[in-house]
Amino acid sequence: MMRSLFSGVSGLLVHQTRMDVIGNNIANVNTVGYKTSRVTFQDMLYQTLRAATAPSMDRGGTNPRQVGLGVQLGTIDVIHSPGNLQPTGVATDLAIRGNGFFILMDGSQQYYTRAGVFDFDQEGWLVSKASGMRVAGWNADPVSGLVDTNKPLEEIKIALDQTLPARPTTKVELTGNLSADAVSGDTVARTVTVFDSLGRRHELLIQFTRGSSGNDWQYQVYDGTTPLLREPGGTINFDTSGRFDPTSGTGSVVFTPPGLPSQTITIDFSNLTQYSGLSDVSVRSQDGFPPGSLEEIRIDATGKITGIFSNGLTQVLAQLATATFANPGGLEQVGETAFRESHNSGMPRIGTPGTADRGFIASGTVEMSNVDLSEEFTQMIITQRGFQANSRIITTSDEMLQELVNLKR
Repeated sequence: MMRSLFSGVSGLLVHQTRMDVIGNNIANVNTVGYKTSRVTFQDMLYQTLRAATAPSMDRGGTNPRQVGLGVQLGTIDVIHSPGNLQPTGVATDLAIRGNGFFILMDGSQQYYTRAGVFDFDQEGWLVSKASGMRVAGWNADPVSGLVDTNKPLEEIKIALDQTLPARPTTKVELTGNLSADAVSGDTVARTVTVFDSLGRRHELLIQFTRGSSGNDWQYQVYDGTTPLLREPGGTINFDTSGRFDPTSGTGSVVFTPPGLPSQTITIDFSNLTQYSGLSDVSVRSQDGFPPGSLEEIRIDATGKITGIFSNGLTQVLAQLATATFANPGGLEQVGETAFRESHNSGMPRIGTPGTADRGFIASGTVEMSNVDLSEEFTQMIITQRGFQANSRIITTSDEMLQELVNLKR
């Protein structure tokens, strides 16, 4: 009977722990990025009343006789199944479709989370709103916009008041058609917009004149009324199929903005054709632009943080990093919906979203808790009944002891 008392007490203790875990799951049913936990039990050591015996020539073997000493806690497992995604409309709210964790940095310590409720603080750090820890990744080169993911992780910082400096035009690419029906001396003119080193806009006029051979056109570039090429200018040629003759090369003009040094502009004619029909020449691209201020930030599925500037240009500003683990169930919970590496989780495999087994980023959404309320309520009923049954063991054993005491009367 004393063994049954201790078994009942052990049952009360583990069912209380199970109820604690269920209560915590239900309390976090609406916690962003929360992962539900479950409890498993295992039986305790056994007291052997008689050991097993082997069969003999004239008698069979006997099984051991053992009495269990109760129940003990087996495991408390964190279930890392994905939760549903909830749209928020906030560009810096992020969720991961698939495996992986966002990486948060607190000094030299790294933490991992699925709760992507992020925003920029007043200094431009991308931080977790809940904890204030900074989000890790790689910052892009401010000039080229290139990201080196081979360098160590760093805290992402973006100056929200930054501007994209002006870039002078160095290349103009034309496209379109110069009519094969034109006769010698016919002209076609198109205006090209270029920018100087201060971002000021200038209009250059390119005039094409049909040559006498039937497959050549002379061109002249004017700044207002001033030719930028010496007469008769350059020449471009086409083959008998109407395609650009690459031996014509590219044009190059020297343009001197008012009050600024001269800048050389290369003109690419390789996309022009000479077919029958109307002449229609336009600018395909030019690489200059005026200065622009940062207006919007977008985050794509691979974790690239791109800035949209007021001059219509875009530039990569940073790259988010995510991490996966060989055994995510081995991560240690530290509160604030964060985990840290443990001896049984394995080392973090860090990289960009969408590579290896890392999932993609969903911007403007957050991952909800994966708690299943119906499952939790069912487990609550089972736990309550288990607790009640174990309490009956104690009360019944107590009544039996009372009867034993009453034998002396």
